[in-house]
Amino acid sequence: MLVTGATGYIGGRLAPRLAAAGHDVRVLVRSPQRLRDVPWAADVDVVEGDLRDEASVARACEGIEVLYYLVHSMGSRGDFAADERAIARNVARAARAAGVQQIVYLGGLHPDADDLSRHLASRVEVGEILLHSGVPTMVLQAGVIIGSGSTSFEMIRHLTEVLPYMPAPRWVRNRIQPIAVRDVLHYLVEAASLEHDVNRTFDIGGPDVHRYGQLMNGYAVEAGLRQRPIAALPVLTPYLASQWVNLVTPIPRRLAVPIIESLQFECVAREHDIDAVIPPPEGGLTPYRRAVRLALEREREGEVETSWRNARVLGAPSDPLPSDPDWAGSTVYVDERERRSPAPVAGLWSVIEGVGGENGWYSFPLAWALRGWIDKLVGGVGLRRGRRDPDELHPGDAVDFWRVERLERGKLLRLRAEMRLPGKAWLEMRAEPDGEASVYRQRAVFFPKGLLGRLYWFAILPFHGVIFSGMANRITARAQAEAQDSASTPASAAA
Repeated sequence: MLVTGATGYIGGRLAPRLAAAGHDVRVLVRSPQRLRDVPWAADVDVVEGDLRDEASVARACEGIEVLYYLVHSMGSRGDFAADERAIARNVARAARAAGVQQIVYLGGLHPDADDLSRHLASRVEVGEILLHSGVPTMVLQAGVIIGSGSTSFEMIRHLTEVLPYMPAPRWVRNRIQPIAVRDVLHYLVEAASLEHDVNRTFDIGGPDVHRYGQLMNGYAVEAGLRQRPIAALPVLTPYLASQWVNLVTPIPRRLAVPIIESLQFECVAREHDIDAVIPPPEGGLTPYRRAVRLALEREREGEVETSWRNARVLGAPSDPLPSDPDWAGSTVYVDERERRSPAPVAGLWSVIEGVGGENGWYSFPLAWALRGWIDKLVGGVGLRRGRRDPDELHPGDAVDFWRVERLERGKLLRLRAEMRLPGKAWLEMRAEPDGEASVYRQRAVFFPKGLLGRLYWFAILPFHGVIFSGMANRITARAQAEAQDSASTPASAAA
């Protein structure tokens, strides 16, 4: 199998699944360094090359039976349609010359119209080039793909979370047939084992057809947000709408513009012929709301480890990968501090494990007390709980308005906030050895809920420099002082 676009959203999830299914997988990438840290890199043959270069495409196609075409130039500058056309022709020629038996191309659902958007028209044209390549080609035309990291899903996520009220273009009333990323991957993986040549298009979509505005409010329900009032305004042209999306979301404008242009069209499956070639996954296709729920599952479980580095080689389709764009995933705010201390790691840990209760939080006690009073006023637990033992903690213990979520004695203390917040928060403290000394690492993590959560974070941001920096300074200073006292005590006793 040859997978092009392996550093992209779908390709990065497909390659390890093909390998796990027992196929020999090769991936063609311009920069192998982008796959250096992915957990599945050792399971595939990574080949450096550029799809614009006929020689490198020809080398990559040698010995290939099935070629996956999963690239697009939508986010590139200049004429992306011309770029896609040239790349498709390169791949078509190389595949035919190498005797490739099947091409599998992932395109997009579109209406039968002559005036499609630039993005949709380019997707259709690439499909036509591959269908006429002389190599049997299966063109899977997918609806909006729902999964954390998908550009369309991230647009839905960020628009819904940021805006309590949505002025929107008329296209919010258009019908869309979304599909879960796990279902797209099901069709792609099964296409590798077809027993006969296929050369045609297939529409693929999930079991639900919604208006675009319903997609946003379906997301709101699953994310625990209030449904958003949506006003369709005729004055919002695609250009103005893309500027608006660029302003209120982290999605780059060069991606937002072609996507919004495409949303002017109703994208609903016109046939379900795929069922006769590749049966639906066991249990059926994933409904939209469940697809959203799966995409948010990690955050709902209170997962603080937002990095892909701890993902398994073959995790859930919604697991993040290093090849995902920086703006993908739920919004998370982090405050990190690091300090070195001459104290041994055991002494530093002793101070960390003693936080809260009568020992306090080592920084700006008035601010901590004020936060506790505010929490009590709004019905929270405040600081009254203290802690059960002044020196030792255990998982599940209450520490003021925190709860011990994870404890690796001598190494890591992670506290989950139980105060009233417009979001979820954690405070993590680590003690690491540094020769005979130690390193203190502190991390505050906040997942905001809606616009209020974002405003809350930025409102308290000016205090972080005082509270969190002071906390790191005083914890390491306290550890150093206790180490010095410990060292001087034997000398005093001997004298």
